[in-house]
Amino acid sequence: MSDPGCGARSAIGRRAVLAGLPAACVLSGCDAPVPSRTRGERPVPGPPPGPVRQAGVIEPPQPHTLFLSYDLTPATRGAPGRDAVRRLLARWSELLAATAPSPTATVGIGPALPRRIGAGAPEGLRELPAFAGEHLDAGAGGGEIGVQIRASDPGACERLAGLLAGAGAGVLLPRWRQAGFLPPQASGPFARPADGGAPRDLLGFKNGSANPTERECERWVWLPGPGPYAGGTFLVVRRVRLRVEEFVRLPLARQEAIVGRRKGGGEPLGGGLERDASDPNARTPEGGYVLPADAHVRLADPRLDGGARMLRRSYSYENSPADRGLLFLAYMRDPGLFVRVGSRLAGADALNSYAEQYGSALFYILPGPTPGRPLGSMAL
Repeated sequence: MSDPGCGARSAIGRRAVLAGLPAACVLSGCDAPVPSRTRGERPVPGPPPGPVRQAGVIEPPQPHTLFLSYDLTPATRGAPGRDAVRRLLARWSELLAATAPSPTATVGIGPALPRRIGAGAPEGLRELPAFAGEHLDAGAGGGEIGVQIRASDPGACERLAGLLAGAGAGVLLPRWRQAGFLPPQASGPFARPADGGAPRDLLGFKNGSANPTERECERWVWLPGPGPYAGGTFLVVRRVRLRVEEFVRLPLARQEAIVGRRKGGGEPLGGGLERDASDPNARTPEGGYVLPADAHVRLADPRLDGGARMLRRSYSYENSPADRGLLFLAYMRDPGLFVRVGSRLAGADALNSYAEQYGSALFYILPGPTPGRPLGSMAL
């Protein structure tokens, strides 16, 4: 989000194209018939060829989100359950096409669903482990179907959630839900820049700086083709309760040492721009490391994972004064990346003293629908 990255450039480039597409294609980015033209008119280029993808992954985030997690009803299993899920996803495809492009929704399946209905699954769709020191609440995470709704206001998220729930009656049981928001633009030294910089979390730091570029998303976010899972991706969801008051009482220098970036502009401690990656090997004039060994960004540095990246699209949440924090959302091609990063953070991250991970889920985001091919028709 610090770099326009995957979303900003692709969204800008699609605006003129999307204006003339049917609603189903706005949702999914699908190919649409090119309107006939009169002699002398130049052809209008359509969307580039490639896998069909759901909206809401690489596009710039909207101000509000609502994440919904469902399980299937007890009777929904085996071959009949598979048919029921397919019918549900077909109804959702029609419903979402009618409501796109605002709000938007992105639909995924959890690790337990394929086994329950006898469907295939992409490699990597398995439950995430609990990391050292975590005490996860099973009722605050997991799920067999997950939906992230995004809109300009929370009411629009709730209205679409109601429509989806109505269409899922008899097939779905609510498991958990979490509303989220991007904090409003601050004033003074911690104002959000107008150039697409990352939004701030409740600790006051920018969350999502140095996100992968559009080209890097092709390598690290989307599953490649051919095959039934091409055009999908994996979404890691973590619910993180933050001890905001304790953290913000720390001296600014200590806060920045814990995170590993400047609070004012999001730039690395060693200097540079917000979009720049931190350098774990940067040294002070005295020869010490600029980044402390337990700094959050040092332990999450992509160079520790062969350069592999994840696309972070997190939101803040506030359920009550005692329960507020971060709805961490990250898209990636290989969930093993998150497991490696999470293991390092659990063992040494200085931020752990101010953050409690209590909910965890993994979903495979289905390829996008096209006319005649609803959500899940290829992958399930």
